Amino acid sequence: MISEGLPRSRVAGLGSTGPVAWARHLTVGYRGRPVWTDANFEIEPGEFVAVIGPNGAGKTTLFRLLLGLLRPAGGELEVFGEAPRRGNPRIGYVPQTHLVDRDTNVEAVQLVRLAFSANRWLPNLTPGQLRSERQATSAALRSVGASEIASKSLGAMSGGELQRIFLAEALVSSPDLLLLDEPLANLDIRRATELVELVHGQVQTRNVATLLVAHDINPLIRHLDKVIYIANGHVATGLPNEVLTSERLSDLYGVPIEVLRDSRGNLVIVGDQDAHQDPAA
Repeated sequence: MISEGLPRSRVAGLGSTGPVAWARHLTVGYRGRPVWTDANFEIEPGEFVAVIGPNGAGKTTLFRLLLGLLRPAGGELEVFGEAPRRGNPRIGYVPQTHLVDRDTNVEAVQLVRLAFSANRWLPNLTPGQLRSERQATSAALRSVGASEIASKSLGAMSGGELQRIFLAEALVSSPDLLLLDEPLANLDIRRATELVELVHGQVQTRNVATLLVAHDINPLIRHLDKVIYIANGHVATGLPNEVLTSERLSDLYGVPIEVLRDSRGNLVIVGDQDAHQDPAA
């Protein structure tokens, strides 16, 4: 069993220096069938963390736990010093599937403004609240380099532009924890690299703990503080150079795995990585 990173503190409230989230011997499953077991990790403020693993290993499942959408089957999990709960305004979330009707006329600025108001439960805004909404929306769009496309309809945007708007939508409420599920999917190498650099900039500027689910570690590797690798029903957590090794991944998968590095520092993971996939998401 692979486990590490037990929590140093169980309190992460406002003004606290404790972890944003921590887990101890965490187990999750569906309909009585385990997805992964005995996970131990902690996420500190301002950490940029990649969640990596094969399809079906349970990466999105981790986000469901943190969002309070799924209850653990065993072990302990806390977010901001308490059990995870649905609709926590301190969490910004960009889901894996963010459907956009290509015929929609909704402008980017409208989507981001709606996210700000919804997160604060402000059905009837006062003039002061309207001012705050406009300022927060403008700041969020500016922070992701999307001010020039603020009035563009979502249906007319490219994949890269949409990811910037979805990121602004998640950041407009100034979250303490940001969850990004497969934001690099369907982006070419240049766009993926640009988005990773943008996210990393927000992590540093806002000191927001960020978990990003991805299949390819290479666009992320030089920016990461930590890796959570999920495979074969187990979870390995640590520094990239601790987790992404032939020995560690062979132990995780239960089959021989070789981690190679090319002349540019890119990693190639070679082996029967899909031999023990779990069908859960």
